[in-house]
Amino acid sequence: MPIPETMKVGVVIERRETDNQWIDHTWQVVSLIPGAAEVDQTTEIGSGQGWVQFHAATLPLELFRKETEGYKYNLSLDQPSVFVVLRDDDDDGSSEVIPFMATVCPYEAQDYMDSSEETVQSVPMPDTVASWLAEFIETNHVDEPFKKRKRKAFDPRKEGFDKPPPRVSKKWDRSNYE
Repeated sequence: MPIPETMKVGVVIERRETDNQWIDHTWQVVSLIPGAAEVDQTTEIGSGQGWVQFHAATLPLELFRKETEGYKYNLSLDQPSVFVVLRDDDDDGSSEVIPFMATVCPYEAQDYMDSSEETVQSVPMPDTVASWLAEFIETNHVDEPFKKRKRKAFDPRKEGFDKPPPRVSKKWDRSNYE
């Protein structure tokens, strides 16, 4: 039976008040809900002294056969992670964030971090996601041997270093103007 290549995950973000003179609060991805139902809008799921948690979005967590090396590396870490890409919500002019994408490939997350247009946060990978990912890797991973490029031999005689320089025309050479 083929392993599904997509799993829906609910993204739980937390708005926490801060003691900072420049910002009132921070946003942090705190957990994932594997197999979560779709949500039309951000839904409050819990609150406490100085914090509120929201089910902000349900995103597809997609796996690709060509990225199994990154998945394998992620699972080999002490704390495997799911990376969530957050974007500023510019629709209403506020400084709120919206989850844009979730991935388990650290190389893809690095690409988003390099752009500096989005914020990437990691959360511990839930056990159900880890077992699903391990099964996908076992089924689809193909080790690609490292191929070191062989350096070409350098021959200065073929490069023209022993040849005289090309003729440079003189100012008074009228053949340049005729």
